Amino acid sequence: MNNPNEEAEAGQALVTNRTMDIVTALFFVALAAIFIWDCMRIGFNWAEGQGPASGFFPFYISLFMGLASLVNLQRAVMRKEPDGDEVFVTRTSMKRVLFVLGPTAAYVFAIQYLGIYVSSAIFITLFMIASRAAVWRAGLIGFGTALALFMMFEKWFLVPLPKGPVEAMLGF
Repeated sequence: MNNPNEEAEAGQALVTNRTMDIVTALFFVALAAIFIWDCMRIGFNWAEGQGPASGFFPFYISLFMGLASLVNLQRAVMRKEPDGDEVFVTRTSMKRVLFVLGPTAAYVFAIQYLGIYVSSAIFITLFMIASRAAVWRAGLIGFGTALALFMMFEKWFLVPLPKGPVEAMLGF
């Protein structure tokens, strides 16, 4: 790190452990509430002679998940442990995560239009180029990996994966 701004940002906390514990607990409480509501909608009773309704087990699993999340929320809010104020993620760390997350989201989005094999070749090639690999090596490995995946899934395991216009042009 030669840039003084990068050095200042490296230690700058975006969020603490306690904040993330609270956010995560609230997320799971909300998720449990949605699941419980849906189980109540479809029924969660036990019918004599018939057994459990389709929402029986999901209801109780969601109930326990919600209760456990409320306990975690209470512990996060009331906690006095010193690790609660530790840094969960810094700006530099978050930039690294986004460096991977953004292209991965684009890759997943591209699969529906280009197919999984072409998208994989492009994804691997661009990541290798971004990691300062030689362009020819990145292209060769990206293409080779996509070809290996194609052979493995389509030919050997007979598992069809999403294909795009390039595979259609080639008759696959």
